[in-house]
Formats: sequence, C-alpha cells, structure tokens
Amino acid sequence: MYLTSFIHREELFDITERWLCNRLELTDGLRLTQILICDGFVLGETLEAITGLLLSKVHATAYRTNRISFKGELREFICSNAWIVTPRVEELLRQYRTNPDFFYVEAPINGSTCIDREGRLLGIYRIKRPRRIAEKANRYIANWIFRMVQDKAQRMAEERAQRLGIPLHYLLTPEEEMEREFVLAEETIAQGFRDGRVKLDKAALTIPDVGGIKIIAEDEALSGLAESLQNDPVVRVIEQEKHEGDYRARNLIIDVPWDRETVCRRYMESRTWQRCLERGVPEEVLRSGIEPLLDKAEPRISVELILSTFPDFVESELGISIHEERIVAQRNHKMYKGYIPMNVEFLIEYLFAAGLSPQTHIEQLPVKLWGRYLPDTISYHIRRLYGQPEQDALY
Repeated sequence: MYLTSFIHREELFDITERWLCNRLELTDGLRLTQILICDGFVLGETLEAITGLLLSKVHATAYRTNRISFKGELREFICSNAWIVTPRVEELLRQYRTNPDFFYVEAPINGSTCIDREGRLLGIYRIKRPRRIAEKANRYIANWIFRMVQDKAQRMAEERAQRLGIPLHYLLTPEEEMEREFVLAEETIAQGFRDGRVKLDKAALTIPDVGGIKIIAEDEALSGLAESLQNDPVVRVIEQEKHEGDYRARNLIIDVPWDRETVCRRYMESRTWQRCLERGVPEEVLRSGIEPLLDKAEPRISVELILSTFPDFVESELGISIHEERIVAQRNHKMYKGYIPMNVEFLIEYLFAAGLSPQTHIEQLPVKLWGRYLPDTISYHIRRLYGQPEQDALY
C-alpha cells in the first residue's frame, strides 16, 4: 500500500513490501510507531488548515470545530440542524428519528465537524481508520494479484495450446482444468512472495484518501470552488470525478503542502505527546518535540476532497447512498477472494496495530501470505501486542 496522505509513505511502502515477503527487521516495530505518531499528527493538522482555506472560499463566516468519534453524533446533528429541508430531506430525517439504530450510529469515525454560528454544518474532515485502510489495501492488492494470477493462467493455457499444436481460441478447456490452472497460478504467485521475487506495483496500490475533507455548500458555490482550484497556488488537483445517480457528489484528489514550523509548534502547544504515552516510546523523547521524526518527510501530501450540497450530503448519510452500505457492497463484491488477499488484510491490520500498541519490538510476523489463517489468529496476535488475554477461553 502506498498511502499518499502520509509524509513517510515511501518508507511505509518499503516496510509493507518486506512484510508481505515475511522479511521483518528488528527496528520495524519502533519505526512504525514513529511513523504513525508523526504522520498522523501532520495529516490531522494539515487537514484542519486546508479545510479552513477551502471553507473561506465558499462561506464568508466564522466556524467552530467539534471532534466526533461515532457516526451517530454526526447524524444526530444533521437531524437537529438541517438548514435546507426538501421533501426528500424531511422524509429521511423522519425515517432516522423513527429508528436511529438502523443507521449505523455506532460506526466509528475519526473526524471533526465545522459548524458556523447559526448551527449549519459547513464541512467535515477525517482520517480513515486503520481497519478501513487494511480493507482497502486488501482490495487493491487483491485486484493486482488477481490480474497476475489471470496472466499466469493465460500463459499456462497458451503453453498447453502450443503443445497440442492448435491456436489458443480453438482450445476447449474443461472447467475443472481451468480451476486447476488458476490454483497453480495462485500458488506460483504465493511462492514468488515467499522467495522475495515479487515487487509491489506502487501505482496500482496507491491509496490517496486516508485523509479526507467534505465541503457542504450550494451548487453554484461548489462549482466556483472547483474552478478556482484549477489555478490555485497552494492546492493542486490531481484527479476529479463527478458522481450522478444514487450517490451524488464531486470527488477530487488534491495535492497540498504542509507547514513544518506550524506542525512542530502545534505538537508542543496541544501537548499531543501526552496522547502517545502508551505507545512504547519514552516520555522524555515524546516531550522533546516532533522535529526528530520529520527526517526524510515528503513536503506535500494528497487528500480526498468531496464537494456536496446539503441535500446530497443527507442522502449519503441517511439515504440510498449511505456510506456504510457502500462499504458492505465493496466487501461483498470482491473480484478475488483467495487466501492471499485475506492474508494481506490480516497483515496490514497487524502492521497498524503494532504501530499503535505499547510494543515497539516484534519478534516475528504472525501471518505469511502463503499460509492460511482464521480471523481468530490475527485477533490473538493483536491482543498480545496490547498485553490482553491471548484467548477467549471460558475456562
């Protein structure tokens, strides 16, 4: 996975690539902890600053920010402070009030809302949770590996056709033979990881939306913002897409700078180091500041920017395009569901758990791409990182 919202994305990519080939280095646990402390803070501060810049272009008003941890907090606020009430919005609010528990109110979110003096929701910024990053890495790597497996199976079929002396399009392959070739191709790819011969495709595995911003305004203001960003001296638009249908919004990936001096000052002013005391790093090191962790940092990061009207935003939170339903659909419609992508998800989840846990020393990796595991296996190893009971035994 190549997380372009992180300033140490190259180093994190290298660690991921090594781990997928079961090559652990003794310093990985500590370095992961340092990267997640540093890059998470830089991303959060940069999201706040860029959100302020973008809001100033569409809303000439002051606002306050509130941290939110669960989607229910956001959805309750929407119901209490709807500032555009169309018949459809009114219907959705009524449905929510009738049965809030149907709307994933306990779904976690690591974000902040931007609210003006009149109680209007102007925007949101958030950092994607580690579990969601692991799921997305699973999909991206699964698709990439699936293409490799398909190519390998295709070459095997071509070789068989050549041995028979017939063109490939005349080759009639029984279904069981196709399945056998696919399994053999998958085993070959797994062996490639085991031997350290597989190199990850950075372009195919880029995840640009670990950090995200949503701006809520009227259509005309949003169009003006999108147009102004094309020539903005600070924000660079990398790609954009306009969604119509059930989900309506304009999604952009933007490339933005971060301010080293401001980040270092804010780390000390906010006493962020106090939130990291249970991460296995000595307190005196955390108190000394974030500057030592900024070595080899990229000067710019990319984040997702979503432009939405308020009615479309309500639809995405309470209606037919509700975000959690899209997540479920993504989980259920994977192109490739073999054991390799599942192991990738387990390993990425463990990578983040290691960087967030009190442990900075990892003796061995709990998952190998060429093995087979149950979810209980990774849960067992993550509990060990946090010093929790290693089993759920009743006796």
